[in-house]
Amino acid sequence: MTRARAAAGAARCSGLHVLADDDPRWPHGPLVQARAACVAGAAVVQLRAKHATDREALRLGHELRQMTRAHGVLFFVNDRFDLALLCEADGVHVGQEDLPPARLPAAARERLLVGRSTHTLAQARAAIGEPCDYVAFGPVFGTTSKDSPYAARGLAALAEVAALAAPRPVIAIGGIDAERARQAVAAGAAGVAVISAVAGAAAPEAAARALVAALEAGAEAEGRA
Repeated sequence: MTRARAAAGAARCSGLHVLADDDPRWPHGPLVQARAACVAGAAVVQLRAKHATDREALRLGHELRQMTRAHGVLFFVNDRFDLALLCEADGVHVGQEDLPPARLPAAARERLLVGRSTHTLAQARAAIGEPCDYVAFGPVFGTTSKDSPYAARGLAALAEVAALAAPRPVIAIGGIDAERARQAVAAGAAGVAVISAVAGAAAPEAAARALVAALEAGAEAEGRA
């Protein structure tokens, strides 16, 4: 990855990432989650459609694409680069079980920003050598939003990954709320990604605004330090 692309990726992918999740347990559907994120000033909305058919996911993706474009928010699709291309998304986020960034078709790599989930220091080091635009690391505080075989990694591990990855942004994942978002920024994260903090909130827009404010306050505090 060139320095220019790394810098561009850092500028665009830093901040709040809200996963618009279609899990039926949430009181708010993915469109409500995404709208809250857009209005609150999130950097990225990511479609996580684990329960939808391909047809339903494509329809939802098109709706989210229109919404995010109207608000100037980046739109990512979880796991599926093919769906990301069909939805004209800005990027795709891939996990450890998905197609590695280096194996994405060249045409997809040219069109899409790429995020990479990591859960151990070894995975993070490997991702830093891959053609991805940001590295997600966690669960920093543990997670109840989805099944994970990984225990909480902690802020010290997050800080180590952030230092190794610089200038590529590291996005903290797992158990994030507003206070923990501040802690993640203090540890060196460029942003945080959330599911339940917005999807499970009584007032999702207020929850998203609190997260954005916490990240901004944390960044200002780090700038003064």
